[in-house]
Amino acid sequence: MRILLCSSYVPFVNGGARFIVDWTHKVLQEHGHDVEIVNLPFSDEPQEILSQMMAYRLLDLSEYADRIVTFRPPAHVIPHPHKIIWFIHHIRVFYDMWDTEHRSVENNPRGRALRDRLHDFDRHALLEAKSLFTNSRIVGDRLRKFNGISSVPLYPPIFQPERFSNLGYSDEISYVSRVEPHKRQHLLVEALRYCKSKVCIGIYGTSQQTDYPSFIRELIAKYGLADRVNFQCRWISEAEKEKIIGRALAVAYLPEDEDSYGYPSLEGAHSQKPILTTTDSGGVLEFVVDDENGAIPSPDPRAIAEAMDAFYLNRRKTERQGKAAELKIGELNITWHHVVESLTS
Repeated sequence: MRILLCSSYVPFVNGGARFIVDWTHKVLQEHGHDVEIVNLPFSDEPQEILSQMMAYRLLDLSEYADRIVTFRPPAHVIPHPHKIIWFIHHIRVFYDMWDTEHRSVENNPRGRALRDRLHDFDRHALLEAKSLFTNSRIVGDRLRKFNGISSVPLYPPIFQPERFSNLGYSDEISYVSRVEPHKRQHLLVEALRYCKSKVCIGIYGTSQQTDYPSFIRELIAKYGLADRVNFQCRWISEAEKEKIIGRALAVAYLPEDEDSYGYPSLEGAHSQKPILTTTDSGGVLEFVVDDENGAIPSPDPRAIAEAMDAFYLNRRKTERQGKAAELKIGELNITWHHVVESLTS
């Protein structure tokens, strides 16, 4: 089958939205399909959104492929007689974030007109799909609430999960992710000063800015934690990541209201590590069950510290939770076989 994978991207920014496309490309090829990627740049500047969406809409790919699979918005507006949508998220500032400080336009007649036009455009394009999947239940809930459309959760696996394994349990709770404010690595540092055990933390990943990494370094110095924090703000290779997570005591993933469980959670689970997250972290709560395969304290440093101490002080329980995290992958059918079957049936 000839398949085009269509998505949007922000130039020079790597992350889960790109990985899901690249990995799906490789896996579909391994299953004998003829596959190419169509990645188009997209800016979420309010004054540019509708014109960019119209440009996507004018892209006629019907003669080139038997079907298209779309991912990050606004790729879902691309027309095709056999369109499969794997919906990653809305342009959230016009949806669930409208009544928050993240809204990027004024809540006035002009701003509301833009929001309503975007909602109409999205709904029309989403209804064209032969199959509509989401990367989490939370995204599916938003589709139902805001667009009145039902969908099926299709959880994205990581590529070659066999690369990850349990290499033992050190004293470090590891956080491997892009270092950005919404990933909230600072919470781990703030929590460490309240820990009563000798637990350590490791923060690894690159950043698109300088202010947030500087803020983390200032916190480490302020609280005198340099000997208990390994902060490496740089690109972490896959080989390095496998070793870091493989030797970790537990894996931390503390985003604010994110759309999915995040690849760091899945990488930790494949390495038999429990996941530390928070009650407001969003989609990761579909994967982590408190006291079963990880810990879900409130996003308060003292509460997080208690969970960190528990991982350190009760190693047998930590190991049991790590094994339960690996089993959760199978319970949710997070496999490439399931993805390929869903996208090509």
